[in-house]
Amino acid sequence: MTDTTAASPLSGNVLLYVNPEPLSADLHGALGADPVDKPYGFVAQTNLVPVMVTEFAPAALSYPVIFIGDNKQPVAVMALRGGENLFVSEDGEFRPEAYIPAYVRRYPFVFANDEVQQRMILCVDRAAPFLREGGATPLFVDGKPSPYVEQAMEFCNNFEQERQRTESFLALIKELDLLDTREALFTPRNPDGTPGAPQKIAEYFAVSEDKLKALPAEKLAELRDNGALGQIYAHLVSLLGWDRLIAMTFLRAAAAQPAAGNA
Repeated sequence: MTDTTAASPLSGNVLLYVNPEPLSADLHGALGADPVDKPYGFVAQTNLVPVMVTEFAPAALSYPVIFIGDNKQPVAVMALRGGENLFVSEDGEFRPEAYIPAYVRRYPFVFANDEVQQRMILCVDRAAPFLREGGATPLFVDGKPSPYVEQAMEFCNNFEQERQRTESFLALIKELDLLDTREALFTPRNPDGTPGAPQKIAEYFAVSEDKLKALPAEKLAELRDNGALGQIYAHLVSLLGWDRLIAMTFLRAAAAQPAAGNA
């Protein structure tokens, strides 16, 4: 995994979306969603997935939760390398114990901001592999949004609220200057069993425990009372997950060796 503070695959709200279009009965009235063999195949080559602040705690049980880029976007790290996801199987399923971020669960729907009319517009990724004309679960019934779309609208509304909470959380920790650059390191073993030279596998932003401890008591109390302190600690605990990712990377590489040898 290269420097995650540099160019990342995140660009607005288009990560994972190939061809998002404003949803309309005229364009999409005949479309429906079919059951698919690989429901999460669309995220199988994505190693960084955005998470909202209220997801830090459940996500921390599976992934390192870090901050990246100029905007300090919080993301769950699902693999050490781009183009890979250690938590999605070849069958397009998440590992049973893994938390699935809301960003993934809302696909293929997403809100887009209509700045002219100052409103949010529901869009759908027309390139989603499970959408087709005459699909089993229609997007529209008699020209009106189906229950499937209405449920998606409610989910995206809730997601938008969580996104705004996340922006408020980020503004707070930036105001308090709590973020520092951190490195994730891997120390290999030499053939004789001694530790080798540490190797940097990622560079990212994380809350500084020293800066957190140095805050005035009233600021810590404020963070505690508004729930931010709990989310910060969930983020810090999640960083223990780098070792899990390293182990999973080696296991996947080892599992692939016999197949490569037989090819």
